[in-house]
Amino acid sequence: MIMQAHSAKNFETFMSQLQPTNVTLASISDFNKVANNVWAVQKSLNKLNALLGKQNLRVAVEMLWRQEGLLAPQVFNVLSILVAVRDNNKIVTDGYGNFYSMCSFFQDVDGIMQFLEGTGLAALFKSGVITDLVSYVYGIEVGLDSNARKNRSGKLTESWVASMFYQAGITYQKQVPSSSLEGISEVLGKDEKVFDFAIKTRVKTYLVEVNFYSNGGSKLNEVARSYTDIGPKVNSVAGYEFVWVTDGIGWNSARNKLEEAFDAIPKIYNLTTIKDFIALIKQEM
Repeated sequence: MIMQAHSAKNFETFMSQLQPTNVTLASISDFNKVANNVWAVQKSLNKLNALLGKQNLRVAVEMLWRQEGLLAPQVFNVLSILVAVRDNNKIVTDGYGNFYSMCSFFQDVDGIMQFLEGTGLAALFKSGVITDLVSYVYGIEVGLDSNARKNRSGKLTESWVASMFYQAGITYQKQVPSSSLEGISEVLGKDEKVFDFAIKTRVKTYLVEVNFYSNGGSKLNEVARSYTDIGPKVNSVAGYEFVWVTDGIGWNSARNKLEEAFDAIPKIYNLTTIKDFIALIKQEM
């Protein structure tokens, strides 16, 4: 079945409606997660506070190492978070072709000193600028949590769309795998897909993807290319139609690829025009 394509005017209108952000104050930082992450290492951080302000840092490290005995590696293992690294299996190099896992530095005093001096933490500890490692790590964790904002941004848009469906009285399923949809897995082949929403009406089942991009980048080209491929495949199966809800001024950097998707997928909406999709669903309920 050939579906009606969008006009160039439709596309220009769509682009003019893109919103600058979907970030709310509540979504900027997840302080519950930050607090839990700090709590997990707080006991060790309080012990490492003994190193702060010590000019003879090696002597202080040796004293703490002896004091902790068999538990010493576990205490010093949290030093990596002070340089914003959670994964102690992270590999680093000395620049001479030798590679080491981060945790390998925390097995003896020599390794610890190499880590402190190599990262610059030794000078920072001696300076007296930091007086409490627990407070310092709170700041580190808030910074690391900013990396999760993109995921929260995506989930936030899904929540908004789900709320719109709910308020309109529309029944939907979330996170629906293509393998559970008769005919869809066949046309997608090896491309196993989990759709954000599935909405079944008297007429057909709509498979809906939702996302939001405040910033540009190569990922947007890949997303548009992927949906340009998936959309027509889904639409070729009787009783199904692919729907894409996307927004965000990041699309200005991938305008050409988005326009190609716009030509290939009849039902593309943003957060301004999604009301048109909701109206269609209600007519078919």
